[in-house]
Amino acid sequence: MRYIQDLKEGMNVNDVYLCRKKQALVTRNGKSYDSLILQDKTGSLDAKIWEPGSMGIDDFEELDYIHVVGDVTSFQGRLQLNIRRLRKGRNGEYRPEDYLPVTDKDIDQMYAEILKYISSVKNDCLRKLLEMFFIEDPAFIDAFKKSSAAKSVHHGFMGGLLEHTLGVTNLCHYYCQAYPVLNRDLLISAAILHDIGKVSELSLFPRNDYTDEGQLIGHIIIGVEMIDEKIRQIPDFPVLLSGEIRHCILAHHGELEYGSPKKPALIEAAALNFADNTDAKLQTFKELLDRSVDQGWLGYQALLESNIRKTIV
Repeated sequence: MRYIQDLKEGMNVNDVYLCRKKQALVTRNGKSYDSLILQDKTGSLDAKIWEPGSMGIDDFEELDYIHVVGDVTSFQGRLQLNIRRLRKGRNGEYRPEDYLPVTDKDIDQMYAEILKYISSVKNDCLRKLLEMFFIEDPAFIDAFKKSSAAKSVHHGFMGGLLEHTLGVTNLCHYYCQAYPVLNRDLLISAAILHDIGKVSELSLFPRNDYTDEGQLIGHIIIGVEMIDEKIRQIPDFPVLLSGEIRHCILAHHGELEYGSPKKPALIEAAALNFADNTDAKLQTFKELLDRSVDQGWLGYQALLESNIRKTIV
């Protein structure tokens, strides 16, 4: 099959993809069309069916494997597939494992590194809080290993939440060495816990879309609720420490306009915000560069609010 990451403007497509999302929409002129998101293990692609009731467009639903024939175009700087013919995929035409994006890193090894960080936390209450999630809760552990860190912006693949969490924790570990003023136990604990709410905010693959809880509440508040539930089960958990760890989670997006209910009031919360933003932005850069074989400028990228290009060596 021809993977989505290898598609370029002007190409013709005649292959099978997973239909992750399907919407029936109407243009400004009142014309009906279908908007799809196609997916394989290398990424996702917007697609349009401009004549949904025409001959050659068979019935299908979300999460069906569909054989599509169409043309790759560009719209507002992003690739789009205009579908001319479509039918459901047949047995033997596709392998499900080709359609689930997954981290290229070893999941078990990354998780072992997270556990190593947990064992290094000296504060008994914080270490117990981490263990209740990452050692004693099999359902959470399974979801955490399989979850993505985002729908599409960065680490949008199976194992992405684990990979992002470890990346943020590694950065926070460095910050603690460079800036001894930081409370290492608090910052490392907050780094490991900062995105746990995403196991409920996003559904697992193949859908990988926002749940009702994710849309209504969001991963920051969900995560704080999960932490608060565990803290209530730990005898004599210090009230101030409870406030500090929850504050770090509430403030980790840094600014109110970026979804943080609070701005950082602790140096550890500020450090967590910097680490989270660094890992997310650099991964976003990496994924955009990985999708392009061009050596020149790649055009304006809305996610980064800049025109970018690969470094010329």
